[in-house]
Order: sequence, then C-alpha cells, then structure tokens
Amino acid sequence: MSSYWPTGDQQPDATPAEIEFARNRRDTPKVVFSSATVEVDGNTRLATGDAVAEITRLKAEDGEPMRAGGATLAGAAVRAGLIDECTIVTHPVLVGGGTPFFAALDSWVNLNLVETRTFPGGVVLTRYGTRR
Repeated sequence: MSSYWPTGDQQPDATPAEIEFARNRRDTPKVVFSSATVEVDGNTRLATGDAVAEITRLKAEDGEPMRAGGATLAGAAVRAGLIDECTIVTHPVLVGGGTPFFAALDSWVNLNLVETRTFPGGVVLTRYGTRR
C-alpha cells in the first residue's frame, strides 16, 4: 500500500477510480495500530496503545467520518459499539483461509443496506448502516 498509492494517481495507466483512491489515501490522515510496525510515513502516525481507547478519543475530536480496516481492528471497534456504518468490499478471489472479518462478536449487529456498487473486475462495494 505505502509503496504504490502515494504516487498511484501519477501512474500512466491509472484509471479515474485509482486516481481518486490514490489522492484520498495520500491526503487523508491515517493511524496505524500495531505492536510490530515501527516506521510509518506520509500522512500516517503509529499508535501502539489500546486501539478502542484511541478510536474513542478520535471520534470525540471532530466528528469527521473514520474508516477502520483489518479484521482484528474492525471487530474490536464493532464490539465496543464504535461503528456507525460498515462498508464491505468483496473481490472475486478465493483465498481459503485468513482471519474472519468479524470474529467473535458478543451479539448480533443489525445492519441496514445503504448502497451497493459493482466495479470492473467483479469488485463489489456494499455499505451498511448500524443505526437508523
């Protein structure tokens, strides 16, 4: 991610969607939650403490929308009641393993369909709201 997307909008074969994604990814402040990563660059900072506490603090700051990626982080945010909307992007690839996206939730989370879009290559984006 960090080796391609900072200049992804400048690639000669970049599609309009890739250009938009690259600019958004480069310009959006990011927080990486990790106990292993020691170096981040660009518009990114490293957080090594309690992810739920940090997400709670960030949500209270300015009310801007946030995105949480990765099965472990997203699952922790859902369990803590910090998720207002879920965007699930599926790619037409079978991997046969990996971390379940919302492993070990304590209870059901009712979702309301907000939007579904299909992109070239069979990629599907589905947005769900968790609150009415």
